[in-house]
Amino acid sequence: MTIVGIRGASITEGRADFPTGFVWGAATASYQIEGAVKEDGRQPSIWDTFAGTPGKVAGGDTGDVACEHYFHYADDVRLMSDLGLHAYRFSVAWPRVRPDGTGPVNPRGLDFYSRLVDKLLEAGITPYATLYHWDLPQSLEDAGGWPERDTAHRFADYARAVHERLGDRVQHWTTLNEPWVSAFLGYGNGVHAPGRKDPAAALRAAHHLLLGHGLATQALRAGGAEEITLVLNLAPVITPAQVGDPAAEPSPADAEAVNRIDTLLTRQFLDAALRGRYPAELLEIVERNGGLAHIRDGDLTTVNQPIETVGINYYNPCVVESGPGEAADAAWPGSEDVRFCAVDAPVTAMGWPIVPNGLSRLLVRLADDYPEVGLIVTENGAAFDDVVEDGRVHDTGRTGYLDGHLRAVHAALAAGADVRGYLVWSLLDNFEWAEGYRRRFGIVHVDFATQRRLLKDSALWYREVIKRNGLRGN
Repeated sequence: MTIVGIRGASITEGRADFPTGFVWGAATASYQIEGAVKEDGRQPSIWDTFAGTPGKVAGGDTGDVACEHYFHYADDVRLMSDLGLHAYRFSVAWPRVRPDGTGPVNPRGLDFYSRLVDKLLEAGITPYATLYHWDLPQSLEDAGGWPERDTAHRFADYARAVHERLGDRVQHWTTLNEPWVSAFLGYGNGVHAPGRKDPAAALRAAHHLLLGHGLATQALRAGGAEEITLVLNLAPVITPAQVGDPAAEPSPADAEAVNRIDTLLTRQFLDAALRGRYPAELLEIVERNGGLAHIRDGDLTTVNQPIETVGINYYNPCVVESGPGEAADAAWPGSEDVRFCAVDAPVTAMGWPIVPNGLSRLLVRLADDYPEVGLIVTENGAAFDDVVEDGRVHDTGRTGYLDGHLRAVHAALAAGADVRGYLVWSLLDNFEWAEGYRRRFGIVHVDFATQRRLLKDSALWYREVIKRNGLRGN
């Protein structure tokens, strides 16, 4: 029996076929893979400074070398071609393009991305360029960073410069990657660069990141860009009972906790970017944590620029319940009396619970609540403790993880969600932020001592998925 969804996805005896034109790809980020931190005029970013500070990153690791993609990019593109990728999502390093954040454009920095784009196009792979994946020039942080309004304007200047050089060949542009992480892990609890712990600064940073998104979108449009995306780390916010039973009815107190956290994680960004307004619940939190003076008249009109897609980075659900007396989590200003709960589920090496149906719930919810925009899964993947044995990496856990999550995407498509593609995180094992090199997310194994690349079993499986445009029956 064949069941066909309204978007063209179909299921035949357990086989999951994806719609014609569905985009299959992989994603990376500049500081995590490029290395070459002092090459060709690049200057330090906040992650160079943070990683170079003792105690901030596991093992004292830094991104100084990483995967040396700056030197091995042509080989890496050949790997992508061998896998049959349709698209490659990479990020541009702001400190390579405008090393001090504000001054003259560095042509040598842009030359690298121009060479990369040309290689991708020669291989028939569509480049998806992300303008900001967390590597703010350190000089801008020294001037106050994202809590300062001027950073948003400097970001638009940088976006304009990158588009002027690459816009003749790059059609797909992302402004920001995960502004929640930049704001609340960078300035709220300090576990990411720049390592500040100030709830009011985190909320200001979130607003200025959104303002930067709007200003950069205007700059990209003025240059002729046609496909623009805002990428968010999103998750269904649910109660413990709803992990196993989506229909479970929360108590009024639990429902309020869910709504408050969803406001901070989801609606803070999507209501602003797609509707031009902040939720009232968010404004109350901001007012209690430093006030509203940084939100100026006209800001949300600037933020609310038309975009083609929202990118979803999904790893696990956010599970909460009412917790009277709980102090606010430093990453969640305004989360007083909310308890963040563990999930009874298998976990990855990061300790993150594996809940694939959370992705289908999320995609269907976004399609229902924000039907004006298309969706693309821009990151999804898992870290496991991979071992090379006889020249192979038998990462069955990762293959199972990806299979389950792709079936969740397929279920969302069948339910009518406008999901246009899936980009696995990550192409390569890399510098995993505060976790250093001890956590491996790649479908391609990297020996960091030799820079040798090795396709894991998950990569070979993914190649067949792409070739088939779907999943085999169970």
